[in-house]
Amino acid sequence: MARPSETYVCQSCGAVYSKWMGRCEACGQWNTIELEQDNAPPGGLKTSGNAKGGKAITLDSLEGEAKAEARYATGNGEFDRAVGGGLVPGSALLVGGDPGVGKSTLLLQIAAGLARGGTRTAYISGEEATAQIRMRAKRLGLQKAPVGLAAGTSLRDIITTLKKEKPQAVIIDSIQTLWSDTLPAAPGTVTQVRTCAQELVRFAKNTNCTLILVGHVTKEGQLAGPRVVEHLVDAVLYFESEAGRSFRILRAVKNRFGAAHEIGVFDMTGAGLREVTNPSELFLSETDQDVSGSAVFAGIEGTRPVLCEVQALVSPSTLGAPRRAVVGWDSARLSQLLAVLDARCGLDFGRHDVFLNVAGGMKISEPAADMAAASALVSSLFDAPLPPKTVTFGEVGLSGAVRPVPQMEARAAEAQKLGFKSLLTPRGVESRKLEVMNFDNLAEAVVWLKKAA
Repeated sequence: MARPSETYVCQSCGAVYSKWMGRCEACGQWNTIELEQDNAPPGGLKTSGNAKGGKAITLDSLEGEAKAEARYATGNGEFDRAVGGGLVPGSALLVGGDPGVGKSTLLLQIAAGLARGGTRTAYISGEEATAQIRMRAKRLGLQKAPVGLAAGTSLRDIITTLKKEKPQAVIIDSIQTLWSDTLPAAPGTVTQVRTCAQELVRFAKNTNCTLILVGHVTKEGQLAGPRVVEHLVDAVLYFESEAGRSFRILRAVKNRFGAAHEIGVFDMTGAGLREVTNPSELFLSETDQDVSGSAVFAGIEGTRPVLCEVQALVSPSTLGAPRRAVVGWDSARLSQLLAVLDARCGLDFGRHDVFLNVAGGMKISEPAADMAAASALVSSLFDAPLPPKTVTFGEVGLSGAVRPVPQMEARAAEAQKLGFKSLLTPRGVESRKLEVMNFDNLAEAVVWLKKAA
């Protein structure tokens, strides 16, 4: 019998080393490298050109029609939107989020919705006892839902149970708590997480069962364990929250059966997570455009238009190096925008402290927010509010040109639906019911903002 080989594996990124090191060279983390034993034969599986025992795989052509399988509706519209319209039979999903964000609450509601819709559903927890889950179900009013409930961490026992019960949907909370008795490594290590995930995904594909795995996140907000786990599954969802706020955002960062970066919005209440069907009203609930430094941005999250408020504060600085602080936007993007306003528009921000915030805890990553940020900065610099009921979007280049952005019609339609009256946009946007101000470059927009003030 081959002697198990010893390797040192980083528990943060999965990098493998032949000896212990204090710092991982791949991810830069300290004290994350641990000893693990590998029972595989040295050199891996040896094959040759005349190897026997293998089974030939049938190769098909690209022609032909694939039958689209009906998705499982969860009864939760926001979750179904995030995953692309429902759960696909035989798919595997990975859900991550900070501790206490509400992952278990959300998935218990999803399990109950699936079971009530006629889908045989099993919920297996490795972190809580069944009594704790029943208490949560009673608080959420889900105790009557026909969900199969179990608590366990042994991979062998879980697979045996699933083969016997044959559920159509399985929720595992969480993958880091499972362990396989074929491995000497401790639960939660890279080897255990990878092996357990592979076995569960293989079971889901072979039985056409939908699998949802819960994953822990690191302090940097990334899913703990090796990145290979994310590659094994069909969809990766992050459940996000902002400290001190009740709303939650379920964001799809990978989805083989739907649009990536689609979001579902929820509000955490005493009775569980409530769907927010119109996120724009949530993020604009405290908007006050009578104050300088405020601009409403029409953004796109996945396929959904979402309006949010961008706030700016520009004040004279007494420091040699003025402060720049950003919340909810890219700080490098702010520095670039300030340089364009200085070089192309003749505005002096070099002697001012600049603070930029996306209200409501929203995080914006698309370049289309340049015009909203610039409008808020100019408004604060001159202490002049923007015209009421105004929405803006557009990308600003280094030349100062205002560039078109994707889905401009959808952004304008969302602004109109919420009762806004005017748009500040790049060329190419038309609307019969909104007053549209089109600009070719940022200097024209600054001149218009001065006159409007």
